[in-house]
Amino acid sequence: MVALGLILCGLMACNKRLDIEPEQSIPTEVALSTSQNIENLLTGAYNRAGRIDMYGGRLQLLSDLYGFTDQAAWYGTFQQPRQVFNKSVLVDNSFVSAYWLDAYTLVNMTNLIIDHLEIVDEDIRADVSGGAKFLRGLTYFDLVRMFGAPYEEGQANSQLGVPIALSGIVDYTGNLEVARNTVQEVYAQVITDLNDAFEELPESNGALANRYTAKALLARVYLQQGNYAEARDAADEVILNSGHSLTNTYAAAFNNDANSSEDLFAIQVTSQDDAVTRENQLIVHYADQANGGRGGDVAVEGYVDLFDSDTDVRGDFFYVSRDYGDLLTSKYTNQFGNIPVIRLAEMYLIRAEANLRLGTSIGASPAADINTIRSRANASSKSSVTLDDILLERELELAFEGFLIHDLKRTGRAIGEFSYDNNALVYPIPQREMDANSLLVQNPGY
Repeated sequence: MVALGLILCGLMACNKRLDIEPEQSIPTEVALSTSQNIENLLTGAYNRAGRIDMYGGRLQLLSDLYGFTDQAAWYGTFQQPRQVFNKSVLVDNSFVSAYWLDAYTLVNMTNLIIDHLEIVDEDIRADVSGGAKFLRGLTYFDLVRMFGAPYEEGQANSQLGVPIALSGIVDYTGNLEVARNTVQEVYAQVITDLNDAFEELPESNGALANRYTAKALLARVYLQQGNYAEARDAADEVILNSGHSLTNTYAAAFNNDANSSEDLFAIQVTSQDDAVTRENQLIVHYADQANGGRGGDVAVEGYVDLFDSDTDVRGDFFYVSRDYGDLLTSKYTNQFGNIPVIRLAEMYLIRAEANLRLGTSIGASPAADINTIRSRANASSKSSVTLDDILLERELELAFEGFLIHDLKRTGRAIGEFSYDNNALVYPIPQREMDANSLLVQNPGY
């Protein structure tokens, strides 16, 4: 399983010069020959999703650095995240290149699983298929959000997204060039994959994705599109039927060795993980050295000023770095803690916003959902809420979890001096991909 993952290089970066099979690999025809091996490949795909360049932390970190203005600041010495924070990313940014490579390696792994479902034991075939499609949908959704121009509600969305590949690659000697699909096409594929995953996955699946994980991600996708009715209904279904509940305290939602009651999907991190590939990168950059970090690369003093309630525990969920004296978030203090990717709290926020925009109260009124979140945080309740109230509540609740730039873009808000659709707020296609694939078109401004 791991060996097969090692020979599956990124879709765009694999040209003949790079097609080298490591000594510790096993032949592809063997790795794809049995039901157990396909199951193992799915396990490898989940592990790939948790690598440092993806949901192991860097993707969330860079997403927020893109959106930060005065809420937080990058003080670390690494130039790759500094470029993102300064909105001046270079085409050879190694963090961006590594994300692209890992993302398309993961896509290829899921494609190989789907291509070989006929050899998977029938009683688990749907589970395996659903898991692969969930991971593929998740990966394409974030790829298109980072490398494509923003999705525009009600528009054709013919702007360039990312290349879609739906067949696994086992032979790298042929022509592997693929052009970029449109943003609309990528979103359509994401929604197809997640709907399939919802139908195929079980209601309970341990730490792996289940049907409500897929439905929760659909709610996030629909919200990004401005499809508020579908976002509302998906979030409502998760709240009502997933069996998950908010943790009793805000602090209990973070730094957990096992999934909390509100984790719909989290990256599993243990002390046995390979620090090179699975280290919790949010700890590395958000924590001080005593908590396993670099001292606190991201100082968050400005974020505290957003709170309107003196009793809100989220406004005190910080500590002073013992290394440099900066204020750091307490969300990441356990270096072996799981990394939440989808929390139930987000579903309440999605349902509240969608209901408000539509003038409905499906499941609960917008004020009731917001007060559910605020009550857990011991913040004062609100008799009514505006859209601005809900958007602020998202920032208070979901800060430092990778939401900021995407919320700013979908609501058309400026990021400092940059308009939401500024070319500088979109990753460049990595230069190594441009060199290897003549069909790729670079994003404007690079």
